[in-house]
Amino acid sequence: MKIVYFILFLPAFFFGQVKLDAVKTLIAASEFNKAEAFLHQFLTSNPNNMEAIELLGDVYGHQKKWDHAILNYKKLVDYQPNHANYHYKYGGALGMKALSVNKLKALSIIDDVKAAFLKAAELDKNHIDTRWALVELYMKLPGFLGGSKSKALEFANQLEKLSLVDGYLAKGYIYETDNEPEIAENYYKKAITVGGSMTCYDKLTQFYIGQKQHEKAIENLRAAYKVHKTKAVLNQIQELEKNL
Repeated sequence: MKIVYFILFLPAFFFGQVKLDAVKTLIAASEFNKAEAFLHQFLTSNPNNMEAIELLGDVYGHQKKWDHAILNYKKLVDYQPNHANYHYKYGGALGMKALSVNKLKALSIIDDVKAAFLKAAELDKNHIDTRWALVELYMKLPGFLGGSKSKALEFANQLEKLSLVDGYLAKGYIYETDNEPEIAENYYKKAITVGGSMTCYDKLTQFYIGQKQHEKAIENLRAAYKVHKTKAVLNQIQELEKNL
């Protein structure tokens, strides 16, 4: 009987997964309207499919429809309250809404943003994106709303234990935001030494540009080109050289 049951219900599961894979392809191609329509149709027959609900939240997020994204991620959080990534996405959508409304309305959202990210961090000790979100949140918030450099550093230290590169980049961001450029520069350089990715080089380049140190930015880009040899890096060098 178990074999018969498996054979009978496998096609429904299989075709459901094929449909969701098609949605992911649409999202990757930025065909968000088509993906949204597809998911609405799918959820009519599969209203409790968590993957479909999450994908719909993602689609709304790509379109900056924050209220709709929040609604879908909240469903996920309510259904699986111990799922860290659902809390992370819920907090992220709330945070983006807070940035899109007036300051008074944003004040009423901030506590929920913080609570969602903190819950995600508590549920998953290895969730890197959540810790990055908390670093940025604590550095962006004013003190009277709970902003705190020490709290940001606490999560940067956690990042450093999970990923040395992320920890160094996070600390570079913290000290750059706190107007301590020498310390920030040191951490960005450490990230390049340890990681050496184009992301690491970009962070240091943007730091130098922000400090109006274009010669140092060009020097850093030339070092990046020796490693990565991309046309985009050459174009950046040329653009910066025009401003010297």
